[in-house]
Amino acid sequence: MRSSRFFAAIGAAALILATTAACGEDSSSGGDASEVEVFTWWTSGSEALGLEALEGVLKDKYPDVKFVNGGVTGGGGSAKELLQTRLTANEPPDTFQVHAGKEAQDYIDAGQVEDVSDLYTKFSLNDVFPQDLVDMLTQDGKIYTIPSNVHRANVLWASIPALEAAGLPTDSAQFASIDDFIKALDTIKQKTPQVTPLTVGNTWTQVHLLETVLIAELGPDKYTGLFDGSTDWAGSEVKGALEKFAKLMSYTNADRESMDWEPAMQMLLDGTGAFNIMGDWVPALLDSKNLVAGVDYLYAASPGTEGVYDFLADSFSRCVGAPHKAGAEAWLDVISSKEGQIGFNKVKGSIPARTDIDLAAEGFSDYQQSAADSFKTDAIVGSIQHGAAATIQQGNDTNSAVSKFTTGAMDAAGITTLQQELAAAFA
Repeated sequence: MRSSRFFAAIGAAALILATTAACGEDSSSGGDASEVEVFTWWTSGSEALGLEALEGVLKDKYPDVKFVNGGVTGGGGSAKELLQTRLTANEPPDTFQVHAGKEAQDYIDAGQVEDVSDLYTKFSLNDVFPQDLVDMLTQDGKIYTIPSNVHRANVLWASIPALEAAGLPTDSAQFASIDDFIKALDTIKQKTPQVTPLTVGNTWTQVHLLETVLIAELGPDKYTGLFDGSTDWAGSEVKGALEKFAKLMSYTNADRESMDWEPAMQMLLDGTGAFNIMGDWVPALLDSKNLVAGVDYLYAASPGTEGVYDFLADSFSRCVGAPHKAGAEAWLDVISSKEGQIGFNKVKGSIPARTDIDLAAEGFSDYQQSAADSFKTDAIVGSIQHGAAATIQQGNDTNSAVSKFTTGAMDAAGITTLQQELAAAFA
């Protein structure tokens, strides 16, 4: 059954737009359709391929609109910092990538993005986006972003050769609880000491892991309660989850701080790692290596989260003061169109936000088809790391607290400090 509390929490948390626009001149003066500058952090791998696919759709639908790639390398963190610098300096792009949910609230509160509710009507999006998704995106009766996709964060990936070497079952990677998962990690550690039981990358991937542990230990309702105040961050259940997180981190690779998610996942492909918990942008990497699900790797909901969908979505805004307002509108049409969502999501590994696309007929992978089925029926919760459940500041504070913990002593005192800092971040 779907969890309506997540969507209600997002709506209740909406802030009223600031009366002064921080991006500069009124958007009504920006009707230029000659080009569109698109600001993203999609600069490599499947993300870059997805952006290239969208550029192709733009060229087909709007041949007179020039695509200007405002992409920034270095991931979402550095991109967001540069974006804020530009917005503050009244030098906005025409449109920029933002995670749907609370992450967008900072821009809404600052008056930096426009209400695009009229485009939902113009493009008939209310008829093809799930109502739950539209409700989540609606704040004070207005909608400020349009999603290009839907991702699932709580996915467990496993190397079949590594499981075989440790004598573990290879017909499923599903674990009913974190404790069950820990038993499997112990087996790998004991029987194949040359293999890292659980691979992980730098801080953001560790926060990603942490949120899946919180979901598993608290359940979807209490996890959502962390963000509406009905679940106490300082409570014993959260402490228990943090203890499990610390235990899981003890099975991870010592060089984790030096790598991003792809090198950590590559360890599974090289046979030096067994498990990894990461979002469903992973299949694009696996497909690029010609690996086959059920033969080379397994996937399942992360331990203890079967029936829960840890949601995030890439979306786009139209900036107040956009120099090419009509160009931005063309881009928003492209990313929400059937053609755009098919072309983009097939290569990125996510699923379309639209419900009128036959994924099997369009050649989407078995994983994507299964994810789409889960999105229709599972309890939906929001990702902390990927902005659905946390504002930019809350996300930054969470990353800081987790980094301090995982690079220090992950003992009882460290857990206490981590819990206090997380409580302060979401106070």
